[in-house]
Amino acid sequence: MTGSEPAVKAEMQKTIKNEVLASGIGLFTGEKVSLKIVPAPANTGIVFKRTDLPGKPEIPAHLTFVREAPRCTRLADSKTSIHMVEHLMSALAGLGIDNAFIEVEGPEILAADGSAKLFVELISKAGLKELNAPRKFLKITKPIYWSDKEVHLIGLPADEFRISYTMHYPQSALLKSQFYTVSLNPETFKEEIAPCRTFSLYEEILPFIEKGMIKGGGLENALVIKGDHIMNPEGARFPDEMVRHKILDLIGDLKLIGMPILGHIISVRSGHSSNIAFAKIIANMERS
Repeated sequence: MTGSEPAVKAEMQKTIKNEVLASGIGLFTGEKVSLKIVPAPANTGIVFKRTDLPGKPEIPAHLTFVREAPRCTRLADSKTSIHMVEHLMSALAGLGIDNAFIEVEGPEILAADGSAKLFVELISKAGLKELNAPRKFLKITKPIYWSDKEVHLIGLPADEFRISYTMHYPQSALLKSQFYTVSLNPETFKEEIAPCRTFSLYEEILPFIEKGMIKGGGLENALVIKGDHIMNPEGARFPDEMVRHKILDLIGDLKLIGMPILGHIISVRSGHSSNIAFAKIIANMERS
């Protein structure tokens, strides 16, 4: 079972002190998009607002609103839709932001450099504000799991939020297998996870580009691997940048549960759809 519990040290909920703005190119549309991160009161959670649409419809960043999308996490309801929320959600989770309004102009979150680095810089610039409400953690108290063929996710009891990820790309001469484990806190997230960019094998991404499904993608916002080399002139930021980015994505997807986790999450080859399926198991156990 799992449970919602106040943190042992009575940690308080946080938002940001000041509004911050950013604009850039959307990975899928190739169009200019912008966002504003705005402070929110306690128990608001993270709420997206499409300010470019009539009525400025809102959509909570919650598992309930996740809809299928290729190569990203998408939130949608009958009024609005937002693609590519995972990197921003990861930064909010990594820095311990519980409450914020995200005002978005455009159908997706800007790609930036393909990592969470820009979003960490924005949140750090805005500053953190402690709110007068205790933070509640979702504590994993017994082993849970989700499996499908070669993809596995396991949750184990722990007094920290740790993620261990095994990535396996036998078809890639460069990638092969990578493993990384990290105990998450704002410092480790900033230094070890946030700078790590999304990546793709050239052969896998080419059909999406040819079909016009990734109009804003390029070497400026993704690592592209062709054969036994990285096509980006600057190379990788870490030898294992790719598996670290998988952890970045997983953190962002788990943030959609709506509560920080205390537990050790072990992943083997998971992606967005399996991350969300596992997050739903955790959330459903929390209600039982």
